[in-house]
Amino acid sequence: MSAPPPVITVDGPSGVGKGMVTRGLMQRFPGWHRLDSGALYRILALAAMRAGLDLGDPDAVAALAPRLDIHFGGSSEDDESIRLDGVEIVDQVRSETAGGLASKIATAPVVRDALLQRQRDFRQAPGLVADGRDMGTVVFTDAAVKIFLTASPEERARRRAKQLSARGEVVRLADLSAEIRARDERDRTRAVAPLVPAPDAIEIDTSSLNPAQVFERIDELLKTRGLLR
Repeated sequence: MSAPPPVITVDGPSGVGKGMVTRGLMQRFPGWHRLDSGALYRILALAAMRAGLDLGDPDAVAALAPRLDIHFGGSSEDDESIRLDGVEIVDQVRSETAGGLASKIATAPVVRDALLQRQRDFRQAPGLVADGRDMGTVVFTDAAVKIFLTASPEERARRRAKQLSARGEVVRLADLSAEIRARDERDRTRAVAPLVPAPDAIEIDTSSLNPAQVFERIDELLKTRGLLR
């Protein structure tokens, strides 16, 4: 039996640069597939709300997962596309509201089980770049390279405020920072797949690093693993 396609996982909380790193990896590995697992949870939460489901009923939410018609498109943050049942929803998916809802449903084992196989189905030749919170610890434990990104809550709040302001949303930095800290605590302490780095993951604190500095470390790692020359 041939070896499964290689996987690079990029895990960490929101606002640490997972999207930037993932897009950079896609440029380094043309033709590879991408999995934005966090978006899947956000999409499911939004779809459940639209269907009038109670997010406190994990069985009902999980039953909706296999029926979602999802399409990811775009090659950069500026032209990103996420369609649900043919309707563009990228702005709703990237909102703070969707992020909070996703964090709540993600604590339910039945919901995580419903999305687990769907995530693993993204693993196709020639390879996969998967970003999320438990890609290296749960979904792709045999990944060739595991990266775990971190950054201070204050820096992440500043970055998020800049993104939301560019979309016309009015936010208070203090409120955003408090919400990020609360979400981190939920994610770190949940019973199922808590937000922690895999034992064999390489941790990178992006708080004071620019993209070039982040990729200087990542490229060296890829070279040592034989994925980049």
